Amino acid sequence: MIRWPKVGLFTFAAAFVSLIVKIRGPKAGLTVALVLVAAALIPAAQRRFAPRVDRLYQKRWGFPASLGAFFFACALLPIWIDVVEEELAVQIGLFALLALGLNVVVGFAGLLDLGYVAFWAIGAYTMGIFSGAGPLQFAHLSMWQIFPIALAMALITGFLLGAPTLRLRGDYLAIVTLGFGEIVRIVAENLSKVTNGSQGIVNIPSASIPNSSSFWRGIVSAFVHFENAWIHSWNALTPGAGRGTLPVPSARSLEFGVNPIPYYLLLLAVIMIMVIVIRRLNNSRVGRAWSAIREDEVAAEAMGVPTLKYKLWAFSIGASTACISGVILAARIQSIEPGTFDLITSIVILSAVVLGGLGNISGALIGGTAVTFLPELLRSLPPRLQDARFGIFGAVLVLMMIYRPQGIAPSRRRAAELEGGAAETHGPIGAGLPEELAAGGAE
Repeated sequence: MIRWPKVGLFTFAAAFVSLIVKIRGPKAGLTVALVLVAAALIPAAQRRFAPRVDRLYQKRWGFPASLGAFFFACALLPIWIDVVEEELAVQIGLFALLALGLNVVVGFAGLLDLGYVAFWAIGAYTMGIFSGAGPLQFAHLSMWQIFPIALAMALITGFLLGAPTLRLRGDYLAIVTLGFGEIVRIVAENLSKVTNGSQGIVNIPSASIPNSSSFWRGIVSAFVHFENAWIHSWNALTPGAGRGTLPVPSARSLEFGVNPIPYYLLLLAVIMIMVIVIRRLNNSRVGRAWSAIREDEVAAEAMGVPTLKYKLWAFSIGASTACISGVILAARIQSIEPGTFDLITSIVILSAVVLGGLGNISGALIGGTAVTFLPELLRSLPPRLQDARFGIFGAVLVLMMIYRPQGIAPSRRRAAELEGGAAETHGPIGAGLPEELAAGGAE
């Protein structure tokens, strides 16, 4: 059964902090009181409705319906937020996609990767070089044409890194991947004729979609009319909102430019595709092999599991996801430089996976959202506390690991492992064992 307790409390705690630092006006006290009442009632609601939600989710249509409803609601989010929050939504999408890919490597296959940001850099520099913005000037491809090139680069680099090093385990593998991440950054700083060195690559063209054929015009027109219908509904329900409608574009090519909404919707589509692909893989023979490798690699090899092959699978899928995110990042900010892809960024992505919950797709998305949203939320603190916001963020992560080490939304297996280990450590003899073994041990 899905582990619901405390997830609602974390959500309402975040909302409470947001209200404390953001709400102004006479209704602040009433709003805070309503949040506290809702936080008090959430445990009872979990006990009453969690079994029903579990039963619905286990049905054949449960996952597609919940996935579609979630992404449909996320697609409507730009109607209610301003430009600054739209930029934050793009950042959340980038880190959620990165956490989703790293969760395959760390959460599913159990491989500690401290150089994951290197694949993000490879995707970004692939976009910068093949778009014609770099010093080479040998190609002028669009973002859509660069996507398959970036995927090929990810597969090649993932194979070149993984083939000789994935025979290592534990700390040794972590050190090798850490070195790989630093090598990519240093090469980008010193390979001036290709990457423009420490100055980076600027004037990267933004993404665009064709609007010349009737097929694309129909898709764009339908999307614009759909968004305008929701904007009209929002303006009718919210007096004084006055949100402007979107014009139907008539140009032959629609440039994304500096508008964050197209990139946000593109990231939503990529994340939804990757969620489906990763879930299907995890529920297949590949996922069972990853689980065996994570639990005991020696036993998996003894049972005939080709561990190197499936570890390369995990590395390649994680690298591909990071490269796609890197391409979108370069097209969005239209400039890249080596300092963006440092060790701290790798640690933040790994923190997102651990914070959200190892081995769970939803946990990776939640963790990527949390590590991006929480520091921005702390910007609303009083000026005298601004210098301490990263200290507060670190303290929240430490407390989270102390009181909920399995993460916000862990996989069932991960939660059972931690709970079983705690029972074996703190409980009576045989407390963490199956009933038959525990009974035999008691006798």
